[in-house]
Formats: sequence, structure tokens, C-alpha cells
Amino acid sequence: MQSIELLPEIWKWQKTGRIYLAGEIALIVGLVIGITSLPQIRRKRFEIFYYTHHLYTIFIIFFLFHTGDRHFYMVFPAIFLFAIERLLRIIQSRPQTCILSARIFPFKAIEVILPKEPSLKYTPTSIIFIKVPRISKFQWHSFSIASSSSVDDDTMSVIIKCDGSWTNSLYDMIQGMPVSGPNQKVETCIPVSVEGPYGPTSTDFLSKYDSLLLVAGGIGVTPFLSILQEISSAQNHGKKNYPTNIQLVYITKKRNSIGMLNSILPLLSNKNTKEFRLKLKVFVTQEPKSSTTLGELINEFSQVETVDFDIGHISYSPNGYGSSLFMATIIGLSSILFLVFLIILSHVFLPQPKKPSSKEKTQTPSSFVDLVLTGSFILSILIVTTISLVLKLKHLKKQPPLMGIKHEGKEMQASSFQSRNLDDHELHFGARPGFQEIFSKFPNETGGSHVGVLVCGPEAMKESVASFCQLSSQGSIAGALRKKTYFHFHSLNFSL
Repeated sequence: MQSIELLPEIWKWQKTGRIYLAGEIALIVGLVIGITSLPQIRRKRFEIFYYTHHLYTIFIIFFLFHTGDRHFYMVFPAIFLFAIERLLRIIQSRPQTCILSARIFPFKAIEVILPKEPSLKYTPTSIIFIKVPRISKFQWHSFSIASSSSVDDDTMSVIIKCDGSWTNSLYDMIQGMPVSGPNQKVETCIPVSVEGPYGPTSTDFLSKYDSLLLVAGGIGVTPFLSILQEISSAQNHGKKNYPTNIQLVYITKKRNSIGMLNSILPLLSNKNTKEFRLKLKVFVTQEPKSSTTLGELINEFSQVETVDFDIGHISYSPNGYGSSLFMATIIGLSSILFLVFLIILSHVFLPQPKKPSSKEKTQTPSSFVDLVLTGSFILSILIVTTISLVLKLKHLKKQPPLMGIKHEGKEMQASSFQSRNLDDHELHFGARPGFQEIFSKFPNETGGSHVGVLVCGPEAMKESVASFCQLSSQGSIAGALRKKTYFHFHSLNFSL
């Protein structure tokens, strides 16, 4: 009998108290978002995952009506900051820029070079979000930046492994451009929108180690390219707070992936010096043993097809997310406006309490309070967004045209690399790396006492490196007496 009496209440929209129907809607939306977040759907059906997660606005609104304003206050500050950040990201990515050039690798990957303002600085391991309207007007995809803002003032680049529907569409679009031969300009602009870069605020995570062990699997080498260029540039400018002994372990299935190391060729070919010593160990796992040398592989696969694009009428260069001072100002202003609108709307729309002498009690419907709270929130966000948009448009008018940007440096590096000495580096075919041997030899090869171990690649490889990193720090590997070496593990992951 009790369950029968509760059934009609479930479908009611009560004027006061908890609104059960709103809670049911929020529950269903939350379940949909949670189910589509499972790896089986997120990785194989990214579009479903992406679009269903925009239902969070419906979840938040009905959650407010269900729990009431008192309980909603506990999560409201986080929602308030999220809304500001989301709108600022939309304003930042609204102007479209274009692809300056693209390098097509033989293993179905592309390096996309984009313009940027010289004042835009980012740290290694930063990522950007890219949208190509010709492929999808709504999809954003994140990629780690392969370049360094300390080396390239006007450009930044990302390397994209094309193994999904969106990335394959971009690869086919670039490869299908009508060109007469390599290094020819295409009189077609590919508009793109860019968000970011997002990443650590400083490079302290690098400077606290005297040695680095970088372990990359496949496309996971991308963030390490940025790290190596950043360290080399810093030391060339006299900065001494970076590690001087670095070892890069690169694991790939096929030999043609060696072309991704093109941007660090000068670091590999230069003789080891006291200021900067880089050792490369390449493991080609799915090819039989061969007498091919590392220098022959680099000379063969560093020369790749480059397609330059005409930028057309687009003159926008991404200028980043904004300074911390700007963000603090926006958050402070929006908070003040929210309180002001909340006070005004409460006096206008909510009935004022009567005198204490009155015996009548009036109870304001909870939905009225929720609407006042929502209205104050929306008004404050809209005003701050309008101010940010005006400032953005003024900044765009001051930007110089893109015509003067030069982006031929990549090919010059590759062509200048010929018969340099690579005897210090290693190349292995048909085998996976033996991490036990690598960790046991690393202290003798570098002499570092505090080693930063950065790993980017498959999860199984990360777990293996993490276990050997822990054992090595405990002294379980290499029984010989030596100076104690501590390995500090860091995992890098930018894939959904």
C-alpha cells in the first residue's frame, strides 16, 4: 500500500520541498553520462561520448530543482567557476586560424604546424585542443605539443597518429591536396580553431632532477620532443637549472617511425658535451634483426613530404588562454555581479517577510528561489562574457598579418643532417627493451643520483617501468656497491 501511495508522488512537481521528478531526470541524465564514459564506448565511439557529455547542463539544472538551494550551495562555487572557464574557452577558440604546413610521415601520421603569437609561451608537455570545421563543427581533439616556444617564436606543431575516423579524415584531406610535388604550396586554406595551450605553469618538474630517463612508446614520443628542445634551448641561453644527462628510450613497431625524431636531430648528431648529453636507444619490436645503422635510418626517413598551405584571408594567431591576473579579475568581477543580481532579484521577485506581529505564515515555493539563483548566475556570466569578448575583438584587430611567418626550419634541420657521429646511440631490432638492464646501467652511464623517469605510451609499458623504477630505488636491482640512485616515476597521458 505504501509503494502504491508513493507512485503518484514520483511524477509530481511539488511547489515546496524536494521535487522528485527533477531528481529522476537528473538521475537518468547522470546514468547516460556515466555509461558513455566507459572505455568501450569512449575509445570506439568517441562522438557518442562527446555529445552525451554536453547533457551536464540539464543534469545541473534539474539537480538544483531537486535538492533545493540550500544543498546546491555546497557545489555552486565549483559550477560557477566551471561556467566562467567554459565560456572563456569558447571565446578564445571562436576566431579561426589556419594550418601553415603539414609534414606527412610514411607510417600514416602527420605533423601539423600552426601559427602563434610570439608572446605566447608554454611549457613542455602542454596540450592544445583542435577543431577542423570541414570535418566536424563540434568535435574537439587534444594533442600534445611537439615544439618548444623557446625555439619557435611564431609557430607550434603537433604530431597526430591517424588511427581514428577524425584523424583519418584530416590525413586524407591533407594528403589529397592537389600539389605537383613535395614542398609545393597549396592554394587552399584549411581553417582550424585552437584552444590552449594548457599545461604546467613552470618547468620545476624538470629542474629538480640531475638526470632524466624518458621512455616513449610510438606516438608517445611527442611530449619528449618538446622537453628536449626546451632543455637544449635553456642551456644554450646559459640556464643551469636543467638536467644535463638525458637518455631517451624509444619503442616503436616499425623503423619508419624514426622520422618523428626529426626535430631533435641536431641534439642527436652533436657530440656529447659537458653541458648537454643525450643518448638514444631505439627498439624496433616488429621487424627482424638488420645490419641497418641508426644513421642510415635517420637519413632515410627524416626526409618526408611537406605541404605548405596558402593562409588565405585568415590573419588570426592563437594567443593562449590568458594570464593569471586576467583570470583572477574575471572571477572576482563575476562573483561581485552575482551577489548584486542575487540581492536585486530577491527583493523584486521574492515576497518579503511580514512583521513579527502577523500570525500568517507565507512559504515561498522553492522553485522561485531556484529561479532567482539561476537568473543571477546567468546574468553575471553573460556580462563577464560580453566584456571578455570585447577585449578579445580589440586584441584581434591589433594582431599583425600572418604573411611574414616562416616555417621552413624543420626541413632545413633534416637536410643539414648527414654523416654525423651516432656511435654513442643504440638501435635494436626484433626485441623489446629490457628495463632491468636499462635501470641497472643508467647510474653508470649518467652518474645521476636523482633521476626523473618520464613515461608516455601504452598502459602495460607504464606499469612495467613503474615497477622497475620502484625496485631500482630500493636497491633490488644491480647488486654491486654503488652510489644510491633514486628514480622518480612520472606518467604522461594525453589520450582519452
